[in-house]
Amino acid sequence: MTGRRRVRIGIDTGGTFTDAVAVDEATGETVATKTPSTPADPAEGFMTAITRILERLGGGAEVTAVAHGTTVATNQLLEDRIDRLGFITTEGYEFVLEIARQSVPDGYGNSYFWVKPDRIVPVDLVRTVGGRLDHTGAEIRPLDEEQAAEAARWFRDRGIDTIGVCLLHSYADPRHERRVRDILLAEHPAATVSISSDVLREYREYERSMTTLVDAAVKPRVARYVAGIRTRLDAARLAGDGRRVPFHIMKSNGGVLSAEEVVHQPISTVLSGPAAGALGAALIARRAGFDRVLTLDGGGTSTDVSVVLGGEPGLTTEGSIGRFPSKIPMIDIVTVGAGGGSVAWISPENTLKVGPRSAGADPGPLCYGTGGTEPTVTDAHLVLGRIPPHLLGGRIPLDAAAAREGIAKIGGQLGLGVEQAAAGILEISAWNQANALRQVTVQRGLDVRDFHMAAFGGSGALLLCRLIDILGLAGVIVPRDPGNVSAFGLLTVDVRNDYVRTAVSPHADLDLDRVAAIYAELTGQAARALDAEGFDRAVQRHDRSADLRYAGQAYEVRVPLPDGPVDRALTERVAAAFHDAHRGMYGYDFRDDPAQHVEWVNLRVSGVGPIRRPEPVREPPGDGDPSRARTGTRRVYFGAGAGADATGIDTPVYLRPHLAPGDRVPGPAVIEEFGSTIPIHPGFTAVVDRFGNVLVAPGDRPAAPTGQESRP
Repeated sequence: MTGRRRVRIGIDTGGTFTDAVAVDEATGETVATKTPSTPADPAEGFMTAITRILERLGGGAEVTAVAHGTTVATNQLLEDRIDRLGFITTEGYEFVLEIARQSVPDGYGNSYFWVKPDRIVPVDLVRTVGGRLDHTGAEIRPLDEEQAAEAARWFRDRGIDTIGVCLLHSYADPRHERRVRDILLAEHPAATVSISSDVLREYREYERSMTTLVDAAVKPRVARYVAGIRTRLDAARLAGDGRRVPFHIMKSNGGVLSAEEVVHQPISTVLSGPAAGALGAALIARRAGFDRVLTLDGGGTSTDVSVVLGGEPGLTTEGSIGRFPSKIPMIDIVTVGAGGGSVAWISPENTLKVGPRSAGADPGPLCYGTGGTEPTVTDAHLVLGRIPPHLLGGRIPLDAAAAREGIAKIGGQLGLGVEQAAAGILEISAWNQANALRQVTVQRGLDVRDFHMAAFGGSGALLLCRLIDILGLAGVIVPRDPGNVSAFGLLTVDVRNDYVRTAVSPHADLDLDRVAAIYAELTGQAARALDAEGFDRAVQRHDRSADLRYAGQAYEVRVPLPDGPVDRALTERVAAAFHDAHRGMYGYDFRDDPAQHVEWVNLRVSGVGPIRRPEPVREPPGDGDPSRARTGTRRVYFGAGAGADATGIDTPVYLRPHLAPGDRVPGPAVIEEFGSTIPIHPGFTAVVDRFGNVLVAPGDRPAAPTGQESRP
């Protein structure tokens, strides 16, 4: 193996393209490529991406690890492809899924009647077992093992092979649930079983039940997919000496986990790909000096947005995928159906709509010439000259005539010309993205004007100038190889596992010994998991936190727990941090009100195994003359308000790889590269920074960094 390049590879599978990035472990150099996704068999696109990236490396490279962002679980839930599930719960609680939570879509004012959506498990497939624990885990009645066996046989006889188990108060003591699992597997060996004390050891019965059932629902498909990838990786012999290449899957919480472990907790992957993009963009922006950033990941099917404060994207446990709440730690991301493949259509009221339905990779937009029959956002960009007549450096030619014909048809229904209709499609798409960005800022008390935006993904940069106008953004940063930022993000994240235990107690009555014991147990779990991943105890990190609330509140605020022994001084520091965090989130606190008591609710430990991140590559400065990168001119229509009429503007086109740090490109202009395009509208300027990022802002000024460069 001496002398061979050692590389790690990140593969992100999207709705339209599969992206690959390889990083040289010795030099930090990165190489990227893209290939069309294969929805019928995502593993095929995965292996094609591996082959393409190795070809770009020139062959002879030794692959030391592969990290993957997968949408298998995400798509299954979004498309509501749920096979028949069984559910076992405590006797008397068979309607927990029907009761659910009171959550009226769009607010009471817009909903005269609210019909709850179909439950993930219908009532006739719910079975109960006798036995009862109290909220401390003490046994009130022993488990009725014969009832559990009868339930197992009932599911077996009806061919229901996927079962979730959630017993009352099992977060406090899992013994009844574990016994039910043993009985299920003895009576019904073909069953796939998820128990809530393994999936989410946290109180709130409805959320715990739903999270467990979602885990069970996606477990068979994720297990088959991961096993298929593992088999193909082994057959490819990427290590070159017969060793198995370590294979990691991105988790929703911003960490990765070995594929062998992910199959036991597949729900942890439901935001796998979007999480990688947010983390990769956050790292790139932080190194460039931007510490308050909105991330916008524009793909073929959707756009994912998040907020980065202090260089890190936020976490939440209150997320949902489609109609399914999933109370697991995940990067706080909002998704809107506004991607390049989003379909333009006419509503019954004869108004123009865009998305959320997408043409995806198959059949794709009209201009792909692969069977698409409806105009999409990509078709509109092509008609207006915003993108070239090909994708991926000419690998995918585009049919501009087909795109124009499709948009002319929809424009004719509205009494609009082709360019007007195309501009309308893009305007609606821009507002869809802007509303998603407002959802993660304005609706949470943040001023969107205080932020720069990191735009990436294949379509992420196409509407950036319009978004600056709509939102008043300070500016936009477009990373190098923007279409591959999610794949790059896979190479920047640590191995991470999260553990939680509910332990409700008033702050004044906190049992310090009990709290210390729970933290010790959770830390032990985290350490053993990292041991299995190959991390020495000396490099492991075990981050403690706690969820606190004021008595009477329904939800909690998470605050970090500093290192050190769990004593009264430490818990007082945590309570003070809670008051501060509550004021920061909601604008008030009850620090000085003795009538408002603080409660501790959940104790958490995150086990982190650090990896080496790719080092940024500083490019040598150019001579300040971007004409070296100019490849020609084409007619581009920038739309109303951009100083253009229906005939468009003769616009210079630049090849991004030939631009150098310090180059300044005034609009109107188009900057093209292998996997993405940046239209620079009239009145805007693009500047290349020392890392090769393109910074875009109104006027002739660059987008100034808000913080200092930081390289962890």
